[in-house]
Amino acid sequence: MVLVYTHKITPRLRYIFKHIFTRILDLEVDFTDKVQSFVAHNGPKLSYTKNALGTEFFIRSSDLLFEQGITDIDINIAGWDDLPCFFYVGGKSAIPFDIFAASFYLITRYEEYQPHVKDIHGRFTAKQSIAYKARFLEKPLIDIWAYKFLKILQSKFNKIELPDRNFTFLSTIDIDNVFAYKQKSIIRSIAGFTHDLFRLKFKPFFYRALVLSKILKDPYDTFQELLRLQKKYNIESLFFFLIGNYTTYDTNISTSKAKFRLLIKHIADFSRVGLHPSYFTMDDIDLLKKEKERLELITNIPVSCSRQHYLRLSLPETYQNLIDLEIYEDYSMGYASHVGFRASTCIPFYFYDLEFEIQTPLKVYPFALMDTTLNDYMKLTPKQSVGKVGELLQQVKSVGGTFITLFHNESLSNYGRWRGWSRLYEAMLKKVTQ
Repeated sequence: MVLVYTHKITPRLRYIFKHIFTRILDLEVDFTDKVQSFVAHNGPKLSYTKNALGTEFFIRSSDLLFEQGITDIDINIAGWDDLPCFFYVGGKSAIPFDIFAASFYLITRYEEYQPHVKDIHGRFTAKQSIAYKARFLEKPLIDIWAYKFLKILQSKFNKIELPDRNFTFLSTIDIDNVFAYKQKSIIRSIAGFTHDLFRLKFKPFFYRALVLSKILKDPYDTFQELLRLQKKYNIESLFFFLIGNYTTYDTNISTSKAKFRLLIKHIADFSRVGLHPSYFTMDDIDLLKKEKERLELITNIPVSCSRQHYLRLSLPETYQNLIDLEIYEDYSMGYASHVGFRASTCIPFYFYDLEFEIQTPLKVYPFALMDTTLNDYMKLTPKQSVGKVGELLQQVKSVGGTFITLFHNESLSNYGRWRGWSRLYEAMLKKVTQ
């Protein structure tokens, strides 16, 4: 057990020390603000305060973990050997920056509470983040810092052992559109035919006709393939179903369709199923509640996990709504436009609410990449995407983290903009399991 002395034990301090020591490094940690108790402790210990008590292992603290609310913070990037860092505290500290304040700033998404320009979907953008600006977005920097810090701690206290963390993988699948053409209303089908015809899109026009005539299988119906690959590679999968009412941004078929309900039940027999809250649920708890209850009626299983459609996430309101509805796992922590680690970690963490200054029961599962990011935003080829997957996978494996990916049933269709992409998913599974 590592004992930490500090002049003031705050909720922020407890939260980030517990995360780094317990969840990342698998070490017990306790706290004291009594000098006598700290001096009397015979095991590993460190002081986290403004000035060292003596010659102990000392990390000079900045102010962040002792504050409340949101303040303007100027972030100045420095270096810790080959790693970027900030909250520089000088040479008298065992490490040159306040690792705990910096980690807290990143993992709580402190910068997303500050004034910022939202994109057309009301989202905080990757390019505004410190991780993008300082070029560490594709690194789980908190986890890397933690392991580097551990080695320094081990040199002082040889009783501390390296954690035995095992790399894990989770494949998450978003179902925005169960089918490309099947089970749509007559009005939507006619509108689709008309749209294709007037835009001279003859291939989609005839493909739609052949699917509706039951001559061809709907291209987005890739669910048996997804389940086959899940079994073949013995992976854990989690499917998020969009079941909101039809809007400009929510275009799935209605859950009044028996085939849709049966599909959800079928998937739930082989994998976990979660809610994909529709576009306007970001700040509408009543709408979120209706969709949660709708999915629970179909599966007869309480909904415990979700991922926001379009990754529309507004902190802290969206997470507060999830907690109020007893949804305790969220998988929205990532960017649509960029791969990497939005919270600078690949290890699931509990959401800390900066508005109420408490650790909440909501566990956040950050994903590393999304298929549409690779294709639509980064304009990579499938071959280039395999390389990018490998780079991110190696980053996660190096810290024994959880590699979470986001794919859609559509991207396995080999149809439309996904032509040539059908093999990427299995290529990724081979890399993960080899």
